[in-house]
Amino acid sequence: MAVDVDLRKLRYFVAVARELHFGRAAAELHIAQPVLSRQIRALEAEFGAQLFRRDRRSTELTDAGRQLLEDAPPLLAAAEALRRRVLRVEGGPGRFVVGFMPGIAVTAAVRALRGRHPGLAVEVVRTSWAEQARVVLDGRVDVSFVRLPVEPRGLVVRPLFAEPRVAALPVGHRLAGEVSVMMAELAGERLLQDPVVVPEWRGGPGSAGPRAETVEEKLEYVAAGEGTVVLPSSVAAFYTRADVVHVPVSDIAPNRVGLVWAAGRAAPLLGEFAGLAAELVDGGAGR
Repeated sequence: MAVDVDLRKLRYFVAVARELHFGRAAAELHIAQPVLSRQIRALEAEFGAQLFRRDRRSTELTDAGRQLLEDAPPLLAAAEALRRRVLRVEGGPGRFVVGFMPGIAVTAAVRALRGRHPGLAVEVVRTSWAEQARVVLDGRVDVSFVRLPVEPRGLVVRPLFAEPRVAALPVGHRLAGEVSVMMAELAGERLLQDPVVVPEWRGGPGSAGPRAETVEEKLEYVAAGEGTVVLPSSVAAFYTRADVVHVPVSDIAPNRVGLVWAAGRAAPLLGEFAGLAAELVDGGAGR
């Protein structure tokens, strides 16, 4: 029997599932705890499955609850993306929004799309490592240039090009004058970024330095001698500064760049822009 999923109840469920505490989830949602409890019981009745096991000391997910927690966020993101796209159309004729990561120059592809569709408003949005795929899933952008890998669930991923990576070092560093370095030579440095971004990193205990979010923040720490970051060459070229040098890393995989959009969308502009991106955005060719 078909179940009409109430998205509000689903949002309530996700809040409780992440907190594993009805009181904290109710405060986060700005509703009374008894109301939240009733909504969760109603959701369990709709699914015909128990989602939580509760006693006086703890709340935990059942197997059914864990499955729902895995499946619910993409559904909620898709609903939000639908709302945003409808509002964009309501707000005026033709808008197409392109996301891009730092260092990826998308000017040529954007200009070409505008040239083909003079009445289309093409906008660009700078993204971050944490949000580069999320902005597509929640509808803030139509397509996004990303630095791979990304979680592919709910996305169409079109690889575009690869580029070398470099180590950013302060001027005067022992390796600053080298033509290239190997990862082993950087092992004694402090890494100023999430190690997930550099899976080849083999720093020793205590090698993690201050965690910075933006490229600008990371390079400030590098210039101050706090550590190093490993960047795609296009990012290094874009953020050139006199007190930081960029040395190619010879034994590390290149950074791969791709274009992503929401799976299931069939808008002709998506395929058209993907073709332009493949032709015009190629390791800096879109500058």
